[in-house]
Amino acid sequence: MSLVGAYVALSKPLVAAFPVLLLAWLRFGIAALAMPHWLRRPADEAPMTGRTRGLVFLESFLGNFMFSICMLFGVSLTSAVSAGVIMASIPAVVAVASWLFLRERIGWRVGMAIGCAAIGIGLLALTPAHAHAPADSAAPRASMPWLGNVLVFCAVLCEASYAVIGKSLTGRLGPKRISSLINLWGFVLSTPWGIWFALRFDFGAVSAGIWALLVVYALAASIWTVWLWMTGLQRVPAAQAGVFTVMLPVSAAVVGVVVLGETLSVPQIGAFAMALAGVVLATWPSRASTPTAH
Repeated sequence: MSLVGAYVALSKPLVAAFPVLLLAWLRFGIAALAMPHWLRRPADEAPMTGRTRGLVFLESFLGNFMFSICMLFGVSLTSAVSAGVIMASIPAVVAVASWLFLRERIGWRVGMAIGCAAIGIGLLALTPAHAHAPADSAAPRASMPWLGNVLVFCAVLCEASYAVIGKSLTGRLGPKRISSLINLWGFVLSTPWGIWFALRFDFGAVSAGIWALLVVYALAASIWTVWLWMTGLQRVPAAQAGVFTVMLPVSAAVVGVVVLGETLSVPQIGAFAMALAGVVLATWPSRASTPTAH
């Protein structure tokens, strides 16, 4: 989750250099070249059923393809700090998804956490995007912060589905195969748009530094983070794994401030505090609770 937050923030220079749909296609393509050997089925792994194939597609479409599109378009229209605040609602949204699809009950603390996340997101409406951004920053001159925030929240919904579906997949497939299969589906889904934009794009105008950042982004987004997440889901319940999504907004905000030169306004500080308060409420261990099998 720390890596995810970092590449969410660092994607701002990339969306300034590439069209979003071309960037997504390049990301999936670079990662596909790096892990073709992960596609082979291990000898001790059962053949995929129709249900498993459907879950793999949904995991890629919602948690990989749509997350990338919503996140990339979103951060191109809002600040990395604002994106980090919105993504702090992921644990609460995962809790709601677990209630809807896994029939897990939501306690009063999780209910309060959802309220804190909603208040934190609402506070962003009081903050003009990029009001304090430096003139040479990667932020676009004409942006629609409200639309960017909506798209980032759509990415949050996609990330919640990624956690819920991923837990089901780890009982059927190994982490490496899941990573390669959902990346391959992402490449297939983005290929028509990617080719269309590639035929009209001047690749020679892209600097070497941006190309290097693209390679790191592709490897982090499609290989390292997916493999780490799926490996962790094999060993812990989905609800417990949701605790660690707190590192996503924290690292995104830190990178936005330290690397991209963004600043935290008073409403953003308040929004971030509310969002993190919600995370604490949702994830603080209860003395009276006992581990529940999933």
